[in-house]
Amino acid sequence: MSDKKKSKSAKKAKTLEPRGEQAFPGVDVVVDGVHVDLDAPELPRAITEKAFSSGGFPYGEKLKGSKYDEQIVPLQIELLKLQTWAQASGARIAILFEGRDSAGKGGTIQRFTEHLNPRSAHVVALPKPTDTERGQFYFQRYIGHLPGAGDLSFFDRSWYNRAVVEPVMGFCTPEETEQFLDHVPVVEKLLVEDGVHLFKFWLTVGREMQIKRLFDRRHDPLKRWKLSPIDYQGLPRWDAYTKAAEHMFERTHTKAAPWTIIRSNDKKRARLEAMRTVLAALDYDGKDTKAVGEVDPKIVADAATFRSRGGQI
Repeated sequence: MSDKKKSKSAKKAKTLEPRGEQAFPGVDVVVDGVHVDLDAPELPRAITEKAFSSGGFPYGEKLKGSKYDEQIVPLQIELLKLQTWAQASGARIAILFEGRDSAGKGGTIQRFTEHLNPRSAHVVALPKPTDTERGQFYFQRYIGHLPGAGDLSFFDRSWYNRAVVEPVMGFCTPEETEQFLDHVPVVEKLLVEDGVHLFKFWLTVGREMQIKRLFDRRHDPLKRWKLSPIDYQGLPRWDAYTKAAEHMFERTHTKAAPWTIIRSNDKKRARLEAMRTVLAALDYDGKDTKAVGEVDPKIVADAATFRSRGGQI
């Protein structure tokens, strides 16, 4: 189904389906003096008007659907070549997607895997740890999901929960976070030295755009499943998320396993540039460099460069 048809379907569902009742906690959020309530019939104009440009997004309008379609198909063909090469060579590829709620992680992964053979392309989206897992070495629950020979593993959130989400929401102690930040560069260095191709993406979204997306989820029956009480609780913790992410980059942006930051106010551009970043980095059989194209430096930057330019995490 095309994006246009999906949009029409969602609008129809909005008209036909009642919103229903869900147990979301009330949250009072004020952004630049503007009160925000996700349960209100409409968002304040000040939020909607600023959403696309929020966080310093460098483009004035969304990428047109026709331009997107022209670019994504050749990239998905290249991803199939990459998968074939991985299966033939035994290469192991792990791609981590991190970022704030509604940054577009799941949608980007979906476009990556849309045409890949699911036998060797795995999406990893783990639920909260069980009591048994909480008593294990922190990385233990993730080890079994690392790629084997010929596999691509896509992590929709990863072990980096311990660096941002968990400390901000009070799910771990400061000591546990600091221990994790000490351990993770060592663990990732070992993975890379063992031959794993490791990509770490942080999708950054402007605050007003995040609010708009969460509002849309709350009011659309087809998207409401994506919204959780944690999303509500995270809204007033914007600054705490920023502080935690900055600390994480300081400790875990390493030569062996650097972070790549992708501006995702425009989901289409974010998806294309994430694909290009992976494809450009690997020397696979039959690579068409023209189809891969050039990574857009306005959308993509390594963490050190992004932060040195004053980019909003």
